[in-house]
Amino acid sequence: MRTNSYGRLNTGVGVGQGSMPGGWLLRPSRVVPAILLILIIVPLCAHYYLSKAVSDSSLGHERHLLLDPSDPLADLSGLKCDNAKARVQELLSIKASVLNELRDLEQHRQQLQENIASATSRIESLRQEENRIKTELERLKTSVEQALLSQREVFEKNMPQIVAPRRITATHKDNIHLPLPSPQSIYQCRMHNCFDYSRCSLLSNFPVYYYDVDQYRLASNDLEAFVKITVKQALGYNAQVTSDPNEACIFIVLMGESVGSSVDKVNLEENLHSLPYWNGDGRNHVLLNLGRTFYSKNIFEGVNIARAITVQSHFYSHQYRPGFDLVTPPLLGLPGGDLWQNLPPLVPAKRKYLLAFQGELPRLRNYLDKEEHPLSNNPEIREEVAVVEELMQLEHTHTDDHFMLQFTCQGSGGYGDLEEWQMCETESMRTQVLRDSTFSLVMAPLSSSEVTTITLQARIYEAIKYGAIPVILGNHIELPLSETIDWHKLALVLPKARVTELHFLLRSVSDGDILFMRRQGRLVWERFLGSTQVLVDSILATLRQRLNIPPLSAAEEPSVSVFNDSFVPLKTDANIPDPDTDENLGPIEPPFPSTVFTRNYTTSLLNGYEIWNIWGDPFNLYPNLPTNPILPTEAKFSGSKLGFRPINGGSGGSGKEFSESLGGNLPKEQFTIVMLTYEREQVLLNSLARLYGLPYLNKVIVVWNSPKPPPEDLRWPDIKVPIQVIRAERNSLNNRFLPYSEIETEAVLSVDDDAHLRHDEIVFGFRVWREERDRIVGFPGRYHAWDLNYGGWLYNSNYSCELSMVLTGAAFFHKYYASMYSHVMPQAIRDKVDEYVNCEDIAMNFLVSHITRKPPVKVTSRWTFRCPGCPVSLSEDDSHFTERHSCINFFTQVYGYNPLLNTQYRVDSVLFKTRLPHDKQKCFKFI
Repeated sequence: MRTNSYGRLNTGVGVGQGSMPGGWLLRPSRVVPAILLILIIVPLCAHYYLSKAVSDSSLGHERHLLLDPSDPLADLSGLKCDNAKARVQELLSIKASVLNELRDLEQHRQQLQENIASATSRIESLRQEENRIKTELERLKTSVEQALLSQREVFEKNMPQIVAPRRITATHKDNIHLPLPSPQSIYQCRMHNCFDYSRCSLLSNFPVYYYDVDQYRLASNDLEAFVKITVKQALGYNAQVTSDPNEACIFIVLMGESVGSSVDKVNLEENLHSLPYWNGDGRNHVLLNLGRTFYSKNIFEGVNIARAITVQSHFYSHQYRPGFDLVTPPLLGLPGGDLWQNLPPLVPAKRKYLLAFQGELPRLRNYLDKEEHPLSNNPEIREEVAVVEELMQLEHTHTDDHFMLQFTCQGSGGYGDLEEWQMCETESMRTQVLRDSTFSLVMAPLSSSEVTTITLQARIYEAIKYGAIPVILGNHIELPLSETIDWHKLALVLPKARVTELHFLLRSVSDGDILFMRRQGRLVWERFLGSTQVLVDSILATLRQRLNIPPLSAAEEPSVSVFNDSFVPLKTDANIPDPDTDENLGPIEPPFPSTVFTRNYTTSLLNGYEIWNIWGDPFNLYPNLPTNPILPTEAKFSGSKLGFRPINGGSGGSGKEFSESLGGNLPKEQFTIVMLTYEREQVLLNSLARLYGLPYLNKVIVVWNSPKPPPEDLRWPDIKVPIQVIRAERNSLNNRFLPYSEIETEAVLSVDDDAHLRHDEIVFGFRVWREERDRIVGFPGRYHAWDLNYGGWLYNSNYSCELSMVLTGAAFFHKYYASMYSHVMPQAIRDKVDEYVNCEDIAMNFLVSHITRKPPVKVTSRWTFRCPGCPVSLSEDDSHFTERHSCINFFTQVYGYNPLLNTQYRVDSVLFKTRLPHDKQKCFKFI
């Protein structure tokens, strides 16, 4: 037993001793957790002791600071709790005080910054004010210089201001009886030997006395009723007709057309010579024989008419006295009024027939019917047969041209004298042929002894009425009112020998020439021949122009103030806005009118052709015309310098010198603003206030379209020029273009009451207008466009590189056009404007383009001109554009064509976008 125990113990010891190294090695399952535990505990213990050490060190440092003997708070540790609390409160109080001081300093800093910003703004404002004052000073200096120059011109002027003296007319002492001239001598009458100029002073206004046909019956036959009534009515509307025969320049005697086939010429002559103011020789008497039918005769053949002037449609060559007697067409039209309704359009240029003729010469009827040959011993008949045969060959030419040539009438024949080419068919049938014809053939009378017949004149009348250009074969004839109307512009007059070349000639006429002649024919027909009224007025105007007597001045619209005579409108300058620019745009001048009526006796001499054949208005004398002649450049420096203001005295210059004078080719002048308004008082006042300080402004005319007068407490801005508020008789957009008597300048600026234009834009527009006086010069551009889907014209306001109109809500035009718009333009156009309350600007563009054949002039880049914040205008209505489409097409119908012309440029100042040296200025800063 001992052995086993000893043996087990030894075994154990033995094993332990025998394996010492291996016995001390622990198992991995025990070592790894122990190592992990050590790695965790050791860092934690180290961190704890280190943290404690740092904390103790910091506390010791703080205690050292607190217990620093030099620190007044070192004995804090010895204070009691109450004292510590007081000390803390004191420290908090100090902190709050410091914070308040910091806050005050911040507020003070901000205040200083605001003061600096305000001072900077004030400095900038003062600089601007300095520049403005300098500019104003420059303007005042310029104004003083201009005033001194004007004063010097007044002293140096050696010609008094021309004014019309009192009217000088004849008296009863001028009714001197002279013997009756012999029948042979009357055919030698001319103006110099048979007319008494002493009764017709240049200042007489051409008084006309009319023998009342009901009181003075000359022929045994009654006068044709239409002629009698319409002529008397037309003379009644003429302002030159007087009831005092003693002051008359000429005496009108209506002789025909008489009813009946024959006139007792002996009785006619006796009654003629017994007229109370015949004065023996009938001088200054005008005998009117105005035919109404194709059978009207020359009633003066075989009658001693003495020294009287005859006016009729039929003359023999031995009887007609050139420059003394007058040829007129028959009275085939209406009594008066608008004449456009039944006229065809001018376009297209080429119509169905190249040439048309309907007529019959009775002496050739049998020959043309192939029944017999013409008489070979009559040269006139042989010539006529040759002409007819050549014309008949035209229908067999190898071209696409069509002819309508009818040399015999259907049925029993034509209408008219048996010895000339008679009229065929009814008027309606002839009208349809003429509407379809480019040219209308007119055969001269067979006998060369007849210089005009009523049938010849009737053919010409109908041809130009319906747009068929007359081709007159026979150049020995006399045409109506030929001393004033240029018939070369509307008819082809050829000798009969040219009939072989007629087709070639007609084919060579271009479309442009055809339309020009057709348009000219329509102008002549409407203005001078188309009705009894215009024909009678044209006869008197022709006689007056022979005597170089100016017509009566054109009527002006009375400028009736909207205020009572005793009422003084309130004024204020509190709402005057700052100027749009600091530029010197021109001198400050007192208002002065344009010089007027300076060409009373030279207009008919120098512009007589234009008056009759371009403008179509020889019946009125205008204060000025847009086409007055311009002097040569050197005249403004030698002999004719009165009123001229050349740039820098003539040496030229850039912006500074440019702004001091108007320059240009005409003397100085101003413009008038016409502003239409309707119950928008504040908008109106704001627009008026913006005009303060505008150079070259003469006055402002406000057309008050409202039936209610302006409020009495309304304060009008004092803009240093007169503001005339005119009462309109009725609310009409046509009032914008009435020739008001208060307009004393040639230039008129039409402005809407809500238009917002800068001063430099207005001045620049005025300068441009001075060089384009016969055109509309404006800002917003518009154009007419063709409707590709349905045909006809459309009004378009989109941005475009081509325009044909400028809106008259902001445009310059000549006052002359206001008279033409109100008194000459067809009434139907003004009625359409009133119907739509629209389109007056389109109507004015039509009128000016029709007269001048020029497009308007657009200035600056502005496309609209409405002021911001203004009330909505009529142009914003949905129907606005529809009405304007309709207006363009209606106006085209009235004129017979669309006179608007396209233009592809606008006008800017000369130095716009030009690089300049630093010492030079542009004409305008922004234009």
